[in-house]
Amino acid sequence: MSATGTTPLLRRHGRAVDLFTGRVHAVRADQWDAPTPCAEWTVRDLVGHLVVEQLWVPPLVRDGATIAAVGDAFDGDVLGPDPVAAWDTAADAARAAFGEPGALDRAVHLSYGETPATDYCAQMVTDLVVHTWDLSRAIGADERLPDDLVADAVREVTPYAAELSKSGLFAPAVQPPPGADAQTALLNLLGRTP
Repeated sequence: MSATGTTPLLRRHGRAVDLFTGRVHAVRADQWDAPTPCAEWTVRDLVGHLVVEQLWVPPLVRDGATIAAVGDAFDGDVLGPDPVAAWDTAADAARAAFGEPGALDRAVHLSYGETPATDYCAQMVTDLVVHTWDLSRAIGADERLPDDLVADAVREVTPYAAELSKSGLFAPAVQPPPGADAQTALLNLLGRTP
């Protein structure tokens, strides 16, 4: 797959999808139950989380659905017997939904209220970038992330990073070591220790 899109945001989204896709395709058959840096998540759980995130995009962006309207449609095992195919299908659908003409001009209904689709897409990019590192660490792949995607993720997450740990879904931020690079600072901001 290649990154597509006509706006810088769509190009970043495409590159982040491609980055995570490369790691999913690198998971060996014996690694799906391996632990990840995400507490209590195996590789399968982590990929399942990202598949669910992608599955939400078409109804929210394309259809204008609310969280309540989608309900529990994406609960349970979304990976089935072929996690790689499940990822590819969900990622392609998310990419297509964000890439439709006018999609980024819309508002989406998220759990915390109506949000510009551009903000939602930027959040998805950050999620993909950070979880690419998680998956890389879990399977022993290259953990280096593209500098420009890291810089974008730092800009995206910094304003609300303190709120993330309060949600209980993220570990508290870690103080970066002196002279930390941007990737280390991003991971520390999200409670990860590289």
